[in-house]
Parts: sequence; structure tokens; C-alpha cells
Amino acid sequence: MSQAFGLDFGTSNTVMAQSLEQGSAATLAFGAEPDILKGIATVLSFLDGGASRAPEPEVGPWAIRQFIEHAGDVRFIQSLKTFVASRQFKGTGVFGRPFDFEALMETLISKAFDHLTVPLDPNGARLVVGRPVIFAGGAPDEMLAMARYRAALSRLGFGEILFVYEPVAAAFSFAQRLKNDATVLVADFGGGTTDYSLMRFSVEGGHVNATPLGRGGVGIAGDTFDYRIIDNVILPELGKGSTYRSMGKQLEMPPNLFSNFARWHLLSVFKTSDDYREMKKLLRWCDEPEKIEQFIELVEEDQGYPLYKSVSDAKARLSSEESAELRFEPLGKDFAVTIGRDDFESWISEDLTRMNTALDATLKDAGLADTDIDQVFLTGGTSFVPAVRRMFANRFGQERLASGEELSSIATGLAVIGAREDAADWAVG
Repeated sequence: MSQAFGLDFGTSNTVMAQSLEQGSAATLAFGAEPDILKGIATVLSFLDGGASRAPEPEVGPWAIRQFIEHAGDVRFIQSLKTFVASRQFKGTGVFGRPFDFEALMETLISKAFDHLTVPLDPNGARLVVGRPVIFAGGAPDEMLAMARYRAALSRLGFGEILFVYEPVAAAFSFAQRLKNDATVLVADFGGGTTDYSLMRFSVEGGHVNATPLGRGGVGIAGDTFDYRIIDNVILPELGKGSTYRSMGKQLEMPPNLFSNFARWHLLSVFKTSDDYREMKKLLRWCDEPEKIEQFIELVEEDQGYPLYKSVSDAKARLSSEESAELRFEPLGKDFAVTIGRDDFESWISEDLTRMNTALDATLKDAGLADTDIDQVFLTGGTSFVPAVRRMFANRFGQERLASGEELSSIATGLAVIGAREDAADWAVG
């Protein structure tokens, strides 16, 4: 195999890496000077080409720019990975043209390749792709997810494609730092899932040998934390908790009608859903119609991504500050709410408990105790959340925690595995 590439197709960000000599790897850059990026947002847009031309796709920051510059003529899709294991997601129409999941993913990845600073030659190369231990969703279908991944990626021209658990890849990236043998727990906090991997590494003559000990996870991560903020701060402004009149009774607006707005990746298909049609029918009977009208307007104007940015920016500031102001101009130029870190941590407390319970199960299945773990490597954007780090520090001790390369460790680990002679041994279905 002449070359190995790692692809971390994440819920929030997509990162690529290339194997180097002596068992190392480096991330690939996107864009051109002066705007060089080590990763891009996993967003896809289509500009309406009219009746005679196919919609024009874009990805990452170029998709965001297209969305801003051509408001009303762009279909915007985010968090695509969240749909991969869902049997309910059959595809979506884009300006009259059908796209199934495979077509959307192939379009996103191939367009990302077009934006690589140095062109990539897939011919004869090995591509190692990350996959979560547990796919996101209420009832994820793993076989369906992997079938979709294979179908989409097989069209890209690589000589071989392998799939590796994302936290295993992160473990290999972290192992490059090790000087001594160690049992390592990797906790990978993505946008859609939290994945755990337990590995035993031994270092002999500069070569790292690895033995898998266990894995586990739960479908809770950064997107869930964002949902808690939206549910508590934004949705009451859009009618959640308000009432409507029916057959002489005053009833609460169905909460499920609002959940799609809180999970912005669902907005791209929400417009054509029965729930959305039901909400518009209820408008005339609402006691606070101005709030529901605001909700409908935001959906019609595809405000999912601006909401995501406002919420994620506030959440990021809460990692270093005791409070953060959340502004969301579509609700009015003066709309601003101050969120305290204590409030945020109370909103996510049950999620943290479920993450900790999943870790209990992972260790138990591997026959390991907390005291058997030498190093804990925290990676992924949600690892910055103080409550998450505190949970691990309280459990394992601050001295055993390590972090770094939060957004690139999976991609570089995938490329490292791809260059190994035993790469196929680490592949999973």
C-alpha cells in the first residue's frame, strides 16, 4: 500500500490526515492562503441551479458563505452523520432532485477533497474511516449505517477502505506520546456520540504494540448539550409551553413539535414533515400566535445553522467563564440571555450521569477497575466542558488525565493505523 489516509467524518467537523514515515501522521489542510484550515465544518449546501442545471454543492465554510450570500436559494444540511443509522431517513429532495444518504455523503466528501490545499490521489491508496462505537439516534441500525458508509465511500476511487472505531484511532494517536507500557482509556466526545475505548500499549524499540481490551459508548455528546441550552433558553420564546384551544379545552402545544428546532440537523427535513404541517394548522387556535409565527418564520428561513453558531459559541465561552451571553438576532436585535455555568451544568446533569453509567459498563465488560487505568485521554470538542473534565478528574485523578489535539487525534490515528502492517486487524464492520 503506497499511501494511507485517515478520514474523520464527524457530526460537527470533518478532518483528514496522511500517514508519514516512522509511524506518524499529519493532518491535511483545506483551502488556500491566507485561509488555511485543518478541518472543516460538516455542512453541505446546494445552490438552486434552476430547471436547466443541477444544484451547485458546497461544503464547510464555503457552504456557509453560499448560504449567507444566496439566502432563499440555498438548501443547507448539517450534522449529516446523525442520519446514517436511521431507517426513518429515506433521503431528501433538493430543488426537485432526490438525494439519498449515500448521495449526500459522497457529495460532501468529494467536494471536501476538491478543497484540499494539496490534491489527493486516491488511486491505490488505503483510506481508513472512523466510525462511532454506538451510532447516534434512538434506535440506531448499525448494519444500515455501515452499508451506507460503504456505498458512499466506494465511489471515491480508493484502492482499499477500512473502518476503525473512532476512540481506537484516538488511542493510537495518543500512543505516539508514550514512553512506557500503559493501559489507556480513551474518551472521545463528538457531536453525536460519546465513545470509550480501552487499550493496552507496550513500547518496544520505538515500536508501539497494541491490544484492545474493551469498548462502549452512548448516544450523548455535544449536540445533546446544545439541545439543553436551546430547550431552556430559546424554545420558550418560540411557543414551547404555550397553549391552544380545542373543543372548548385549553391544551399545551405538543412538545414534540419543538424538538426538531432544538436539534438543528433535523430542520433540513422538518419543513416537509407532518409535525410541521400540524403546527401550522394549530396556529389559528394558539393563545400566543406571535410566538408560533416566529417559530414558523425561523424554520422557513433555515435558521438552524445561525442558531447552532449562537449556542455553540455561548457553550464554548462557558468552558472558560462563569457565565456567557447568548444572542440570537433572528429573535430580535436586542435578544440576549445570560447563561450561568451552574444553570448549564444542572441542565446536562442527567446526560453526564448516562455518560458515566456507560463508562461503568465499558470497564465492567472489560473486567477492569478504575485503578487499572494508567492514563485517560480525553478528546473531541466536548472534552473542553468543565463538568465533563471534572467528572473524569474526580473518578481517576487529575494526574492521570491527558488531552490535546482534540479535533485532529482521530484523523491522525486513523492514518497511523492505515500505515501499519496489521491495519486490517483493527478494521471493524
